[in-house]
Amino acid sequence: MQQQISVITLGVSSMVRSRRFYVDGFGWTPVFENEEIAFYQMNGLMLGTWVNPGLDGDMGRRSERAPSAVALGHNVLNQADVDPVMQRLVKAGGMLLREADAPPHGGFRGYVADPDGHAWEIAWNPAWPIDERGLVTFGI
Repeated sequence: MQQQISVITLGVSSMVRSRRFYVDGFGWTPVFENEEIAFYQMNGLMLGTWVNPGLDGDMGRRSERAPSAVALGHNVLNQADVDPVMQRLVKAGGMLLREADAPPHGGFRGYVADPDGHAWEIAWNPAWPIDERGLVTFGI
């Protein structure tokens, strides 16, 4: 089986709040959107945001659950880019989870949650090069 992820879909409570976070905060442009769902073309996969109960209903869930310990990652080219991205996301309706700092394993990172509590790690990792298309490669 091919090692890939095609789509990541996040359940959201409000398309307006979600759109503000992803469009105004990250600066992303949806490739498709309506009142219930939006898709963002990423590097090799799609990110979807779907107003609940749409996603819960599609999965057959009957009750809302708190998000589990999952963090989506957004890597930046330079350490100096981490804080401004985090500040822009908070201004666009996100919630600061952890101020940016240097973890013991190297690099620089912090965490921001979108308006529905989905955690995003904003990180600079000097060992993971990012090419001109924005693709991150594991490196040591």
